[in-house]
Order: sequence, then C-alpha cells, then structure tokens
Amino acid sequence: MLYIVIGLIILSAIVFWRVLKLKEMHMWFVPYIKQIISRPKVDGTTHVLFCFVDHYEPQWRNDDIEVERARVDRWFNEYPEMAKQHKDADGHMPKHCFFYPEEEYRYEHLAKLSDMCYHGFGEIEIHLHHEDDTAENFTKTIESFAKTLNEDHGALSIHPDTGQIMYAFIHGNWALDNSLPGGAHCGINNELSLLKATGCYVDMTLPSSPSPSQTSKVNAIYYATGRDGHCKGHDTGIDVRVNQTQQGDLMMIQGPIGLNFKWRTAKGLPHIENADVRKKVPPLRSRIDQWVSSHIHVKGRPEWVFIKVHTHGTQEPDMDTLLGQDRHDMHSYLETKYNDGEKYSLHYTSAREMYNIAKAAEAGETGNPHLYRDFILPKPAFKKLS
Repeated sequence: MLYIVIGLIILSAIVFWRVLKLKEMHMWFVPYIKQIISRPKVDGTTHVLFCFVDHYEPQWRNDDIEVERARVDRWFNEYPEMAKQHKDADGHMPKHCFFYPEEEYRYEHLAKLSDMCYHGFGEIEIHLHHEDDTAENFTKTIESFAKTLNEDHGALSIHPDTGQIMYAFIHGNWALDNSLPGGAHCGINNELSLLKATGCYVDMTLPSSPSPSQTSKVNAIYYATGRDGHCKGHDTGIDVRVNQTQQGDLMMIQGPIGLNFKWRTAKGLPHIENADVRKKVPPLRSRIDQWVSSHIHVKGRPEWVFIKVHTHGTQEPDMDTLLGQDRHDMHSYLETKYNDGEKYSLHYTSAREMYNIAKAAEAGETGNPHLYRDFILPKPAFKKLS
C-alpha cells in the first residue's frame, strides 16, 4: 500500500510538472511560491503606486494610414474624457504611458500623443521590434529615435547631470536580451548593456508569461546585468534595496504575476495573472486585489507598493475595455478601496515617476512617495498642438 501511495505521489508530481511546462510556468512557479511566503507586513498606510504601460502600435496588422489615424484619434478624443473623471490622493489623473515603436514612427501620431501628455494625461517612452539585429545598428536606431522624440516632440526626459536623453523601454515580442528560443525577434546578446549606454533608465517588459522569455525572478524590482556572449541576463538579478547603491546594468520593474483562484477559466482552473489588461482579460476586482497583494516593492520599503500593468492599446477589440466602462470601473475601485487615506493611499504614476520613486526608496527616502515623482529625472517638456 505504501508503494502505491508513493507511486501516486510521484505520478502526480510528474503530471503537475508537465502541466507547468505546457503553460510555460515551470521557470517561475517555484520562485512565485517562495515570494508569496516571504511577503512582508506593513504597519500604517500602504502607498499604492499604479502605472499603466501600453505597447502602443498604431500599425498593428495594418498598412492603411487612415486606420492608423482612426486608432490614434480615438485615444486622442476619448482618453482625456475618461481620465478627467478620476483622481488619486494627490489630485493626479491616471497617466497612460505610451511606449511607441521606433519602426512605426509617424510625426502626426506622436504630435497628438505629445499634446495629450502636455495636458497631463501620460508620458511617452520607447518600444522596439527588431529581428537579427546587431549591436551597432541597435545603438544607432535607439539613439536616433530618442533624439527625434526629444527634439520634435519634447517627449523624453533629460538627465540633469549628464545632459543625456533618457528613456524607459519595453521590448517587442517580449524578447529582451535575446531571450526567446533561437534568438527570435532580437538577435543581440547582452542587450542590457546597450540599453544602459543609450540612456535607458528602466525596463518594463516583464512579465511576459506565457512566453518562454518569462524570467524566473518574479514580482520584483531589481537590477539585471548583461553578460558578453550570453542572453537573458535579466533572468536573475539583485533586488533594489534601501540604502544600497546600484547593483547592475539596468533597473527592472516587473508587473504582477501569479495564479488567481478567484478568477477562473471556462474549465474551472485558476487564471494565470500576467498583468495584461484587455477585453479577454478585463481589470476585474479580484485581479486588482491580486495586483496589490503581489506586494512588489523596494526591499526595506514595503509600505510603497508598485503596480505596473500593460496592454496593447490600438487593437480595436480592446479599445472599449481600455477607454470605456471597464477602465472607469477599474479606476473607481482603486480610488475607493485603495485610497481611504488611512490603510491605503493611491498614486497614479508614469513609468518615469515610478522609476524616480524607486530610486528615492533606494536612497532611503520615506513618507509620501508623491514627493519623489521627479527625484532624479524631470518631467519632459512635451509640445502641444498649435
């Protein structure tokens, strides 16, 4: 009988592991369980920092300029009307972060986005899809695009000490640092060091599950270090910590990942939470609760909780979710349950502001994170439409 029980346990473990591999969960499931066990407790007010980043691709599956214009115009016309109805504890509206693809650049689209950002509705950062690239071409491409965004649109921050144009980054197809099998959708090992050299201050690609580019390190703010001749240097890293100097090439701010047992699939299984928001994965209350309870923070500053969620905002099937009632409901829930002024205080942030606040925590700053939105990098001087 004992052998039968042992056999069943082993068989169950094998089946479970195969399921994890089928869902590309095997690289992050055990670290996720460890992270749940080690979540800290907070005395006093928890400050919830919320950042919505967008792989903003007007040319998605399309080669018609009028379709592009319609997509951008819908955001230009509808997003401000939605955002004006919501405020955080500091009186800030939600700030949508438009990570715009270099390969899809059109002046007219960025002019409209810059105008929105000028009026306080978000900020612009860099997104890139590339294939079989080289270090030399990557550097030239990024530096040229950053210069265009800065000079033509005032869209990027300038480092006050070095004068370098700075940017946050999301890699197309999740393939940061050549992390997909066979080097698909990238081609460059040690991409992290190139990002740092060209002015990238933070990467916000992750989580990428169920992509095989997903890292084993989860629900974390950490420094990753590239390795010459090697890929996926960000699979591990050193946690950003209070009163600790920078410990790597590039800061990584991840969005929440895990299993949501209150949000079930059609088969009754728990959904995989990967911080994606769109029609098929709407911002349900149970998801928002899990984003908060994931407790992503700078080590030693657990009262500042970082939430970064993502979307692909120009895809027609999802725009009603991102610009309509679902988005309203998400912000309303955040502004009630997580903004009572005692247990929770809500702060809408851009990618740049979230980075600045993480650096402030690292430097030992305390209290209201609102004070540190511009801690290192100043707000860009966005240009408005004439």
